[in-house]
Amino acid sequence: MEGKLALHERLELHEILTFKSLCLTKAATMYGLAGCEDLKNILETDVNEGKKHINQLNQLLKNREVVS
Repeated sequence: MEGKLALHERLELHEILTFKSLCLTKAATMYGLAGCEDLKNILETDVNEGKKHINQLNQLLKNREVVS
């Protein structure tokens, strides 16, 4: 069963992916509005990590077949 996802697991991954995408959008938007350099650094790190997490989640979804 390794490498396969149950339907509920796939749905949960989609939910997490949606949430991470929303967080990435918010952090990227707030970066443009931030005036403090320390805050900009935190948001930039969050954006970079968010992109990495989204790519990992996409790979999980692409590389796993669904088990019924």
